[in-house]
Amino acid sequence: MTNSPTPRLQLEGITKRYPGVVANNGVSLTVQPGEIHAVLGENGAGKSTLMKIIYGAVKPDEGSVLFNGQPAQVRNPQAARALGISMVFQHFSLFDTLTVAENVWLGLDKSLSLAEVAARIRAKGNEYGLPIDPERPVHTLSVGEMQRVEIIRALLTQPQLLILDEPTSVLTPQAVEKLFGTLSQLAREGCSILYISHKLHEIRALCTACTVLRGGQVTGVCDPREESNASLSRLMIGAEPPELEHRPLHAGAPVLQVRGLTLASDDPFGTALADVALTVRAGEVVGIAGVSGNGQGELLRALSGEDMRAPAGSVQMTAAGDGAAAQDVSRLPPARRRALGLHFVPEERLGRGAVPTLSLAQNLLLSRRDAVGALGWVRVGALKRQAQDIIERYKVKANGPNAAAKSLSGGNLQKFIVGREIEAKPRLLIVSQPTWGVDVGAAAQIRGEMLALRDAGCAVLVVSEELEELFEICDRLHVIAKGRLSPSLDRADATVERIGEWMSGLWDADQNNNQETAHAAA
Repeated sequence: MTNSPTPRLQLEGITKRYPGVVANNGVSLTVQPGEIHAVLGENGAGKSTLMKIIYGAVKPDEGSVLFNGQPAQVRNPQAARALGISMVFQHFSLFDTLTVAENVWLGLDKSLSLAEVAARIRAKGNEYGLPIDPERPVHTLSVGEMQRVEIIRALLTQPQLLILDEPTSVLTPQAVEKLFGTLSQLAREGCSILYISHKLHEIRALCTACTVLRGGQVTGVCDPREESNASLSRLMIGAEPPELEHRPLHAGAPVLQVRGLTLASDDPFGTALADVALTVRAGEVVGIAGVSGNGQGELLRALSGEDMRAPAGSVQMTAAGDGAAAQDVSRLPPARRRALGLHFVPEERLGRGAVPTLSLAQNLLLSRRDAVGALGWVRVGALKRQAQDIIERYKVKANGPNAAAKSLSGGNLQKFIVGREIEAKPRLLIVSQPTWGVDVGAAAQIRGEMLALRDAGCAVLVVSEELEELFEICDRLHVIAKGRLSPSLDRADATVERIGEWMSGLWDADQNNNQETAHAAA
């Protein structure tokens, strides 16, 4: 009779309380060596708090932690790394003013020189299909590129336990496949992996065990390979997410027209836009796919008005109904564009989408003026009622409209910001990463609300790295690569393989091949 292996990690009765909420309530969890173990739960279920306890960033109020069978007092992340625990956070822990190499160097053995660390970053990035320039300052990176830095930094520590929080949200399908191969190889070598994701198909494809949290408590332990998306949803939220109703397209007149948008990046490490052409009509959802860092940020800043250097006439918007003349908004500031009906949800929640220290009610004032009187006085009661309505409609877990934005989990803050802009009844809604880090139930609701806007005649432009999301809600798709925008593709003609190839900028060859095939058939 063989002895069972000593578990890599054992949590017993972990409890963590915050004012007004119990984030973790008697949580127990066991992870075996070489196991890829999913932790599943809706936003606010306590997943991130539990991971921070394991990594030493948060101290539990009760409970015990055993690592490789030995009691462990993980007092801080440095102690966790010394044990062999590494973590890739959903919200990154990087210093903006330092370079990639300097950030990674902070967490490694100081016997290595900075040049050696830079060389290892290049090698590891190339090995795992996550290329990054180690000399770039972090403040010049896109969110997706920051995630690459975090993953590479974790892998360089040769961890025994690797914690990944939403690691694939900004990767191409090909890169996800390569990452899964890497994680499977790490598991075969004995590394244990704790994997947090809201993508149920990923968990079923990759993970060999799953612990489900709801309201800070464990509600189930299962083998996800034996479950369906529906059964995992029921374990997680107590129900299956509603089916989206995608009605037939009845697109109206163009609301947004972009022609010949060529724009040098104002960031030396950014991506210049090259002759971008784009049309979004009333009553349609247009999606833009692509690997983060290929010009999405530059395009969104030019469309939202944050960057007012666009060539005259290159960005036009129709504010009224059919037959109205288009207005040149290329060099108008964000407030003027908002007055024409353009509302925008940025990729970064804290700092751009919301002011961290302000309340949810106060954050409404960033893009809404409904509760501001003619003389500029803010009607505080009306403002709080508006915030409370959004909290209730979008099921935001928050301690009321006075809660500070930074007190919300990432997914709940995302729900509030998206709700804030949708409830403004825009004529044109531009959304970046609408459901990044949001659980399946909330994601279904956000996507449903965007489709309802579309059906009401709003023009919707969605920039996302999640192809599943784009296929689900879009009528037409573009791909952005190296600052160039592909021709549009009807959703019916789009496949994961084709869009994945276009993400490398290969649409010209694809179109030529299609034309040659058509000519041969003729």
